[in-house]
Amino acid sequence: GGIGEHTAIICLVLYSLLPILRNTIVGITTVDIPVRDAAIAMGMTDYQLLRLVELPLAAPAILAGIRIALVTNIGTAVIAAVIGGGGLGVLIFRGVASVDTLEILAGAIPAAVLALVADAGMNVIERRIRTR
Repeated sequence: GGIGEHTAIICLVLYSLLPILRNTIVGITTVDIPVRDAAIAMGMTDYQLLRLVELPLAAPAILAGIRIALVTNIGTAVIAAVIGGGGLGVLIFRGVASVDTLEILAGAIPAAVLALVADAGMNVIERRIRTR
């Protein structure tokens, strides 16, 4: 308990579970029924069906959920400075308190760049997975 880095990390992990879990479920449930039926007709067990058919076909949706969670958590982590989580949010909140635009930008610009770089990195990973 308490406040600080550990609480911020736990909150960010819990906050990221919803988009990842929701996109995983959507990805798996949108696999075409004839594809599932064909896999079952070939004698696949439920585990094999999940591992060899459903998860590979759901990979783009799962990665989209991870991408959403990653970019959202970068923005949310800035707010973690309020509970002692540290990071770039400290600069932003210190700048707001002292009405110092440069200090606000010193925290906001790197946070925005980090989110954009993470988004671009996930885009590259998604493209590599789709071309397999």
